Amino acid sequence: MFKPLDGLLWGLLLSCLAHSTPRAEAKPHVLEARQSCNTASNRQCWTSSFNINTDYEAHVPETGVTRQVTSTSIHYHGLRMLNANTQDGVNGVTERPIAPGRNGVLGPIVIKGPASADYDTDLGPLVLSDWYYGSVFEIAHRVNNPSNPFIPNFPGSPPASDNVLFNGRNINPDGSGGTYTRKTLTKGKKHLLRLINTSLQNAFTVNLVGHTFQVVATDMVPIQPITRDHLFLGIGQRYDVIINANQPIASYWFNVTFSALPCGQSDNPYPAAIFSYSGASSTSLPTQRGVAPPDSRCAAPERDYSPIVSRSADVNSFAPTTSHTLNVDLAVDNSQARVFWPVNNSPLRVNWQEPTLRYVANNTLSSVPRSRNLIQIPGSNTLTYFLLQNNSSIPHPIHLHGHDVMILGSSPPLANPLAETQIREYNPNTDKSTLKGNNPPRRDTTMLPAWGWLLVAWRTNNPGVWLFHCHVGWHVSQGLGVQVLERLDALRDGGGGSLGTVEQNCGNWAGWYPGSPWKQDDAGL
Repeated sequence: MFKPLDGLLWGLLLSCLAHSTPRAEAKPHVLEARQSCNTASNRQCWTSSFNINTDYEAHVPETGVTRQVTSTSIHYHGLRMLNANTQDGVNGVTERPIAPGRNGVLGPIVIKGPASADYDTDLGPLVLSDWYYGSVFEIAHRVNNPSNPFIPNFPGSPPASDNVLFNGRNINPDGSGGTYTRKTLTKGKKHLLRLINTSLQNAFTVNLVGHTFQVVATDMVPIQPITRDHLFLGIGQRYDVIINANQPIASYWFNVTFSALPCGQSDNPYPAAIFSYSGASSTSLPTQRGVAPPDSRCAAPERDYSPIVSRSADVNSFAPTTSHTLNVDLAVDNSQARVFWPVNNSPLRVNWQEPTLRYVANNTLSSVPRSRNLIQIPGSNTLTYFLLQNNSSIPHPIHLHGHDVMILGSSPPLANPLAETQIREYNPNTDKSTLKGNNPPRRDTTMLPAWGWLLVAWRTNNPGVWLFHCHVGWHVSQGLGVQVLERLDALRDGGGGSLGTVEQNCGNWAGWYPGSPWKQDDAGL
């Protein structure tokens, strides 16, 4: 079941707590075909039942169409998977992995729907990704080795990416080949562009020379339109933006820049795509490089984004306690010669052979190992608050499966966290007044500042075991994550999908893994 709102996600095919008044369950609604009211002059309309003001958590569209897929599973980054936790596609959590030689693909999916501002043309997605010539396994082995980091004296440090790709292509930085990705603008028209960062390590700031972005959605959450001349995209984050083609007919650089802080670097000094007006040369390069935007400090101005459909949280009732707090640390285990990112002193490690949902299906939750970092939330349809505390100099993009989170507050980003050693703990005497509980920004991925804190909340209205983790590939490999179990009774009753499907599609893996020379040697995610 999909949000009926315009947005972009990416899919990868793969085999505390305080409470408030319960809220009504979301109810399916037959999805009508898009009607003629959705025009370039009225993108807020969609059908007689759905528009930009529709509460997509209370009114869920039902297409009436079921697609049967065999011998694989799919993880849709950014989709709630409402009442479908068994289909979340996370190895070691909801299922076993896919054996080599089976299906797998990465790509964007466009879900069309109403938008909070008008546009003429949909340019589709622009997928940004870092690219490495070495295999991920070779690089991860070195990143996990404290004796041989890519940056001397910084255990766990990764390499710079060899390139940055735009929809899967770019020129080679050494000039030996490749092509720029190009998009076409029409003079006098407004164009919807869907930005997404699918990187392993790189966070980006993007800008289009001579133009601005009218931001209309953050991680598929429609917001009040706001204009920006550049945008920061943490790993896993998405934006829907509208570009007004109001400049002279020519070609313009769409530039990517990096922070000087530790949230990604590349050996390509000037990653870029090209946006050309119709009528301009389709082969020549832009002439104006543009001006680099200010350093993002690895953070976005989240408080500027106001969702169309409002939510609220009682921030005055929040009081930090041990059960509400997730402490994130960088740790070196010399006995294993390994780097870890433990949460509350425990690096997450799933078991590919025993997905967590199997414990639910078999009523054996009492035997779940501590290394699974499983947190069970009591109650149903209540607000749950999590305070994350970063005890390191590295910022982290934090992503929750199955939900959008309300971003209630965070520490301001530091100018030079590598030079700092002081942990900025949440202090209710000074920080509570900075929290925003009335219609705070919502998205499924947000930044945890270096040496700082982040407070988020969501409503437990989606039965399942949901991964809550850092989206830096190396960090989740090193254990930076927890699993959140919500609405256990409903999950056991089939509210998250039939638990019988947990055993399906496991035959290929069970037959392949015992004889495989490659064994799980990290968190398994």
